[in-house]
Amino acid sequence: MAQTAIVTGSGQGIGKGIALQLAKDGFNIVVADLNEITAADTVKEVEALGVKALAVVTNVADETSVKNLIAAANEHFGSVDVLVNNAGIAQVGTIEEESAEDFDKIFQINVNSVFYGIKAAAPVMRAQGHGKIINASSIAGHTGMELLGPYSATKFAIRGLTQAAAQELAKDHITVNGYAPGIVLTPMWDLIDKRMSEIHNVPIGDSLKQYMSGIALGRGEQPQDIANMVSFLASDKSDYITGQTYIVDGGMLYN
Repeated sequence: MAQTAIVTGSGQGIGKGIALQLAKDGFNIVVADLNEITAADTVKEVEALGVKALAVVTNVADETSVKNLIAAANEHFGSVDVLVNNAGIAQVGTIEEESAEDFDKIFQINVNSVFYGIKAAAPVMRAQGHGKIINASSIAGHTGMELLGPYSATKFAIRGLTQAAAQELAKDHITVNGYAPGIVLTPMWDLIDKRMSEIHNVPIGDSLKQYMSGIALGRGEQPQDIANMVSFLASDKSDYITGQTYIVDGGMLYN
């Protein structure tokens, strides 16, 4: 029987890349996204790879919505073998200009979602005797980045949750790991570049170019680069690894 993987935020970008790679690996995929249209598109592409897929419209900032996602996946496919807490947003600006509301919002989407996902998935995985939880951090979760203060804070927090959950759930044969992307060429980094250009009063593209100049492998990151790491963490090849957050950035940080 095929295993099941849930990927949040898989209607586009990194999440979609992860969903498609796990489908190639033979997982049935639950596409969780707030956008019903993009989720349906990902489902079609997943099913074209020869596995089953289910779209579940999910607001990851709402605990009930996340609980319903896990329940729907378990009911539909009979197991929740892998949960990828991928969904997240970025905010660009100085700490002084960020509002309290914006700060709360980014924590609700980036951190609370991981907390809710772990809480909801753990009992299901415990009952079935195994599971893998994989959380999205960032290089900004290893070193604080200018104009990405609240975002960096959320990504540091995710590493802490990952380490704590790994220790708590190890006895239940549940591993908890993370991945930390670098400069991924998706719409999120287009937004970051645009805002940085406005703040620093430089042409659009200059900020992105400056960051990319620090990549040892000499190119921007693609969703597939992250998907390859998640593929490993979701496989039995990672069974003896837990509590780790792997930097996948082409050679920017060396921790």
